[in-house]
Amino acid sequence: MEAIFSATMGELVSRSISFLVDRYLKQKVAPGEEESLRGLQRLLLRLCVVVEEADGRLVTNKAMLHQLRILKKEMYRGYYTLDFFSCQAHGEDRTKDREVSNSFAPSMFNPAKRVCICSGSNEGAVRAELLEKVFGSIRDTMEDMSEFTRFLCRYPRLDRQPYNIYLLLNKCMFGRQMEMEFIIDFLLQEECDPNAAEDPAVLPITGPGYVGKSTLIEHACNDERVRNHFSQILHFSGDDLKDASVETLRSGGKIKHQNCGMGGGRTLIIIELFLDIEESVWKRLYSAVRICIASVSKIIVASRSNRIASLGTTQPLRLQWLNTEAYWYFFKARVFGSTSTEDQPKLTAIAMDMARLLKGCFRGATIFGGLLKANFNLRFWSMALATLRNISQNNIMMYGERVVDDWDIVEPLYLRSSNKNSSECFVILADYQTCYGETQPEDPEMMVTVQDLYFGSIRPRGNFKVHAWTSHLPPHYNYMFHCGIRSLPEE
Repeated sequence: MEAIFSATMGELVSRSISFLVDRYLKQKVAPGEEESLRGLQRLLLRLCVVVEEADGRLVTNKAMLHQLRILKKEMYRGYYTLDFFSCQAHGEDRTKDREVSNSFAPSMFNPAKRVCICSGSNEGAVRAELLEKVFGSIRDTMEDMSEFTRFLCRYPRLDRQPYNIYLLLNKCMFGRQMEMEFIIDFLLQEECDPNAAEDPAVLPITGPGYVGKSTLIEHACNDERVRNHFSQILHFSGDDLKDASVETLRSGGKIKHQNCGMGGGRTLIIIELFLDIEESVWKRLYSAVRICIASVSKIIVASRSNRIASLGTTQPLRLQWLNTEAYWYFFKARVFGSTSTEDQPKLTAIAMDMARLLKGCFRGATIFGGLLKANFNLRFWSMALATLRNISQNNIMMYGERVVDDWDIVEPLYLRSSNKNSSECFVILADYQTCYGETQPEDPEMMVTVQDLYFGSIRPRGNFKVHAWTSHLPPHYNYMFHCGIRSLPEE
């Protein structure tokens, strides 16, 4: 009975999606910008149906995942365009910030950039042309979607899959579905002879700081297929590997997963480095793995440095920042949740500017997204935007044009003045993580909230700690800032 019900529901979903797509493809955009925006919104709703249905299923075929990525890219672009023009239509074009908006994204196809360079009577024609191009691009992409939906219904549904993207964000790695399957394919690849003493396979994962390397690995390790394939999963940091001996593998590191009854004795070793690992240390470690681990194992090495690619026995995985449109879709979902942005044009305009200043940083989206969602009012959001601009200006003044990412805390990150008439500034000196329940320092007065750090009136004069956020993934690490006060140079 369950199989019949599943097949019936799959067929209904396929027919419904195909009907919506075919029906809309026969329509044309009516003249006028307002009608074009409404048409784009209707088209995006239909595209969103397909994307959410795909996110609710365990899709493993690489061609299907590639087509899904194309669909998502068009959806992100469409919503970015819709929100940008909707803000302008409600008088929230933020004319005084046009120079800022002009650099919102490096993409050649950037509606904000294209519009901001236009002025006068020609601007209306360019806006209409941009809307038509976005609409046409999405419509052309959807023309091939009927076959995609038919194949989609053959894949099993994920258990308890949320129906809204703002709920889904805590359950999956946003924008990394193909990368996730790449890792899982590597981990589940069967060895030629499980009983033979083969060299462990190594997958290098590289990318800039806070691009999501650790989070992606966490999600992969939490996948049921991976946990059933390995009897244990061990995690090591750079500090754990100073001697890189057999004893290190036996007693060092952290056990992320252990189930001796499953996995056939296989071991997965996760190594997270800040930058590089010395060649001699790596050779000792690799040799120790062969000696210490009885069964064939797999190794994942993650680092900010591209040099670790040479350690791999397979093609490395390189993570990049989300593009502007995808990051806006992510940030909007974190901030607004299920609230429609159509009813909040002023807040939407502020949020778009904040997303630009955060430069695609997942950590910034987590911190500021949580703060904005908890304080849903125009005055607080305006203050948050002003604070972000001030942070960017302070660090450009301190470090000049060599500042690439304000949120990659390699050097002290200057935040805001400690007092109104003071040249002293609160700074983030370092960031680190602790286990769950270890956030409280010996002196409770030396702990401040992240909201007070960025916006409030705090009085500590020495160094102090800030609890930034707690991960939703086990073991639920607390992410901390080590902060202090430094003087800004005189202009």
